[in-house]
Amino acid sequence: MKNTLLIVTLSIALSACATGGMNAPAASAPAGAPASVPTADAAGVRKPAVAARRTASSSAEQNEEEGLPSVSLTDDLLYKLLASEFAFQRGEWQTAYVTTLGAAQQTRDPRLAKRAAEIALSAKQTDEAMNAVRLWRSLAPNSDEATQYYLSFIILGDNLAEAKPILEQRLKEARPQTRGLLAFQMQRLLARAKDKAAALALLDEVLAPYLDMPEAHLALAQGAFAAGDNPRARREAQLALKAKPDSEIAVLALAQVTPDKNEAGKILQDFIAKNPKTREVRLAYARMLVEQKEYAKARGQFEALLKEQPQDLTSLYALGVLEVQANELKAAEQHLTTYLKVLAANPDEERDSSQALLLLAQIAEERKDTEGVLKWLSQIEPGEAYLNAQMKRAQVIAKRDLPAARKLLRELSVSGEREQGQVLLAEAQLLRDANQSQEAMKVLQEGIKQFPDNTDLLYDYAMLAEKNSQWDTMEASLRKIIQLAPANHHAYNALGYSLAERNIRLEEAYTLIDKAFKLAPDDPFIMDSMGWVQFRLGKLKEAEALLRRAYEIRPDVEIAAHLGEVLWVKGQRADAEKLWRDARSKDPQNDTLKSTLARLNVSL
Repeated sequence: MKNTLLIVTLSIALSACATGGMNAPAASAPAGAPASVPTADAAGVRKPAVAARRTASSSAEQNEEEGLPSVSLTDDLLYKLLASEFAFQRGEWQTAYVTTLGAAQQTRDPRLAKRAAEIALSAKQTDEAMNAVRLWRSLAPNSDEATQYYLSFIILGDNLAEAKPILEQRLKEARPQTRGLLAFQMQRLLARAKDKAAALALLDEVLAPYLDMPEAHLALAQGAFAAGDNPRARREAQLALKAKPDSEIAVLALAQVTPDKNEAGKILQDFIAKNPKTREVRLAYARMLVEQKEYAKARGQFEALLKEQPQDLTSLYALGVLEVQANELKAAEQHLTTYLKVLAANPDEERDSSQALLLLAQIAEERKDTEGVLKWLSQIEPGEAYLNAQMKRAQVIAKRDLPAARKLLRELSVSGEREQGQVLLAEAQLLRDANQSQEAMKVLQEGIKQFPDNTDLLYDYAMLAEKNSQWDTMEASLRKIIQLAPANHHAYNALGYSLAERNIRLEEAYTLIDKAFKLAPDDPFIMDSMGWVQFRLGKLKEAEALLRRAYEIRPDVEIAAHLGEVLWVKGQRADAEKLWRDARSKDPQNDTLKSTLARLNVSL
């Protein structure tokens, strides 16, 4: 493969040279060079160097017309080009760069200077690339590509004064109908500068003669926004919209630089009212409504878009997602299946069907349609969502055929520790759900032998060990996680909670949970652990405050069980019973709640 790449690259490099004729004098090849060095034509067919020079001769007149030099492709030059490309393939970028840049200086051919720049860029050598680009531009002063590279480098280096005359000249020479687009391009280029204020000042100067163009104000609005000058950005966007009231890009820019989201939404809404056929503005407004969780209003905008274009993929998918969220499953199914049909008929590399398929599987699961779930999941092709889809398939199959589900997981083609670990965790979970905790532990033990430092496998193994009252095994696994990942708050919390739950080593339990709490102060389950250890330590006031705060964030049944017990011990028994009744209505089989009620001899 490397040889093929070399032939292609060398063919391009050789095309940068042309000879005045077969009778041109040839320099002697350096010592050790082959007498007849093979090269390749455009089709990759190998031929002698003399024949290559004959082919190059035929393009001399064309190169002269294009302003390219007429260069004799001597054996010496050919050898240098070959040596450069071979060195580059071996990873010796310095040799390749110096040789190619030297050849460019010798021949004055801009294509060799460009090649030297490419070699330096591939090696991430900015200074060397800049030297080659400077030479390239000096050899091809009328090349747009060379000028773009040159501008990019000097702007990234914040040499803005050097960029100014070039930008001014390009605007001056541009046709009036293309000048607006050029202004946008310049703004995007200047956005790469580190000094945003200086970039805006330069943009101000070069666009000053063209402020009669709405595009100039829009470019300045974007530049001001990038520089953090929102008031200026807004003024420029308003000037652009005033000059061209029906400009979609102007109103979008104004909405973007308006800090108050409600006001920005009103700007877009008013524009839509005056221009009901606008698509880009309506789409931007719909997305803004989604961000603000105004889902009903967002649906209205997407429905209007879909009415105008019934096969619009963005609207079909967005409506499907919003309808799933609103639990309008029939409508969601219709929009998502239509989305898949349209996408199949009009493939789009930037769109992936997997999320729509996952949503349709979710809809089928809500309807308890097992075959539907499996049908949609089976259509997800290898990619980012594939592994999760297969693990979900196994979970569904396990409800009726556990061995088949395990077989599916074990036959999955996975690579790397992360994916293999995920599959092992999924298999252990299937066994746990089937009340086969000992078999689940064997699966995890097998995984830990293969990946002894995998903290996810160790954590699940610890939790199963706790369930089976294997306290020493649990503690050893959690302490190993703490050693491997000192910032893993779950391990501190799990070990501390286990000690507090068993009402042993409470000071140590408090220290562990306090460590977890400092690492993740907003985690409601860690707040629950802290409240529970405070209760065990007899600090009822602190326990109640923590548990109430945790329950407000996450009204979980286990948190309710703990808070209820604190209230019960404090004598607030009616409040405790009400809390427990609400919790039982959510999950009547919850083990923590059941054991709490049994231990306190409470009958609800």
